[in-house]
Amino acid sequence: MARIAFSLFLLSMLAGCITPVGSPPSVPASRSLAGVSPPTPRVGDTAVYVVRNAYNGEPRGDIQYRVDKVEGDRAIVGVTTTSPYAGLPHTEIDAPFGNWLRRPLATHNQPVEYDFTPAFPAYPFPLDAGKSWSTRVNAVNPQANRRNSVRVDGQVLGYERITVPAGSFDVVVIRRNVYGGDFEAFLQETHVVETDWYSPELGRSVRLETNSSWIDSSRGGGGMLAFSSNQLMRGDWNVYELVSYDVNGKRGGPVASVPPPPPPPR
Repeated sequence: MARIAFSLFLLSMLAGCITPVGSPPSVPASRSLAGVSPPTPRVGDTAVYVVRNAYNGEPRGDIQYRVDKVEGDRAIVGVTTTSPYAGLPHTEIDAPFGNWLRRPLATHNQPVEYDFTPAFPAYPFPLDAGKSWSTRVNAVNPQANRRNSVRVDGQVLGYERITVPAGSFDVVVIRRNVYGGDFEAFLQETHVVETDWYSPELGRSVRLETNSSWIDSSRGGGGMLAFSSNQLMRGDWNVYELVSYDVNGKRGGPVASVPPPPPPPR
């Protein structure tokens, strides 16, 4: 346990010294966003993001989110991409205030879709500066019929105004540390770090940075970790920036649809 704790400490220190390629400049937000509630999702609401590899700044492709259906307090969101490197087509389900009922989560660097009960607490309103939370949710992968206990530690870091390809926005900056509960043999659970620049006006992120890591105890470490049998493994490090949107009557950027995936062969 001491070796694992040291490995996690070293990884956090290394992560704190790295800045993603292309980080946008920011200034203080023009107003407090604590009391701002997001709009109610509507069928047809669409947002397109460019996905970049934060290690080198190269684009991976575009990803589009479109509200296909609203059922009571749930929004059914179709997700399509221009490239498999930006993600695979899938369906997400959002609860009120944008919290997640179905969403992929990195599992040892593989995206796995989970149904969350209760909803994954991405945005526990009100989003007061300095607010923090730690919550466990049940995560079920319907295909594998596997249940994980996922821990979400979140904090509102403050308010900023940032500029992304779709425009300039007042945002709530949120940091989430997610522990996936996906232990497998020699693999420790995946630790996902998400930094979210969330616009209450649009009810969605305008910028999102995600990276993941885990420990593989079957591999020997090198260098400073030569004494340990635990190897720190690093997954994808992606940055999503809003390129265009058509949300609740508000539009910005060149709203263009990502081509849908081809129909399955008959």
